[in-house]
Amino acid sequence: MQLQPLAEPFVASGEPDATGQRVGVLLSHGFTGSPASLVPCAHYLPEQGLGVSVPRLPGHGTRWQDMQRTTWADWYDEITRAFEKLRADHDKVVVAGLSMGGALALRLAADRGREVEGLILVNPAVNIDRWDVKLLPVLKHVVPAMPGVANDIKKPGVDEHGYSRTPLKAAHSMLQGYKALCSDLPRVTCPVLFFRSVEDHVVDPSSSRIIMGGLSSRDVTERMLEDSYHVATLDNEAPTIFEESAEFVRRVTAK
Repeated sequence: MQLQPLAEPFVASGEPDATGQRVGVLLSHGFTGSPASLVPCAHYLPEQGLGVSVPRLPGHGTRWQDMQRTTWADWYDEITRAFEKLRADHDKVVVAGLSMGGALALRLAADRGREVEGLILVNPAVNIDRWDVKLLPVLKHVVPAMPGVANDIKKPGVDEHGYSRTPLKAAHSMLQGYKALCSDLPRVTCPVLFFRSVEDHVVDPSSSRIIMGGLSSRDVTERMLEDSYHVATLDNEAPTIFEESAEFVRRVTAK
């Protein structure tokens, strides 16, 4: 199994802050993507004294065919393992996710409650309104894959290193995970920082409506991105995302 460029998992330990506590941030990439979409953020946060973990979800970062043998449960298990390892080494943990990674982050917050100090969501997906998605239960047995959704980036010359094909068995499993998550969104009570691109060619507006309408969190900040497409962590406003995320982490983890 050969990994794509920049698809290796990334881990960095945090430094104790002025009060002596260590804070970690778990970052989850999206469907058919890899840690490559989060590498700049993963390097920025340790410079702020924060610990970071960016796991590689099973089936990702190699060949799209490898995803056909994986499911939402496999991806969530990997995120859970990374979260528990980060919590073991840090006093407090914030969870962040891009696209499907945002859904995994929300699932973790719904399941682990106060163990998650806060959520950072970047163009999170919890629903897809496209007509062909309704045919996935049948299509996945007929067609192995469809055109991919990688590299929705406005900034020229940037590569997400995602798959060029969308594996349909894995996509169907993802949608089943979304359905269960949407029912449990009221269980999310922690502070949330929500970055959303005005122009996103991958995630449709239904996801943000469902998330914002379902959360029980009282501390929710929504930031609109005017100059970035879906993979905003690699796009024109990435520095803004990194800086505001670090500020958010410091605020919600302050003693």
